[in-house]
Amino acid sequence: MNVLHIAYATDWHHAQHTGEYRISTRGRTLEQEGFIHLSTDRRQAQAVTDRFYADVTEPLLLLEIDPTGLDIRYETPPGSDETFPHLYGPLPTSSVTAVHEHNTL
Repeated sequence: MNVLHIAYATDWHHAQHTGEYRISTRGRTLEQEGFIHLSTDRRQAQAVTDRFYADVTEPLLLLEIDPTGLDIRYETPPGSDETFPHLYGPLPTSSVTAVHEHNTL
């Protein structure tokens, strides 16, 4: 089953040139955070969008990711009762199976 990641359109377009995506979450890189934040499904992605990206005016994308061969760990953040997938390492652009505009979340 695919996992999802919310991305700024500019970050995703930059990754197309390098072959890998290295943004963890809004304003934080993989190196700063230690992993890339993911969502298990569209409901979870929408909740994250509503909570952390509500004021964003820059175009957002929803990346669908094939987890095969990726170091994805399901973890529950402190203070949460919900489990989220985290990708430990960069996301190869070849693992992204579909890209949707934010308004199609």
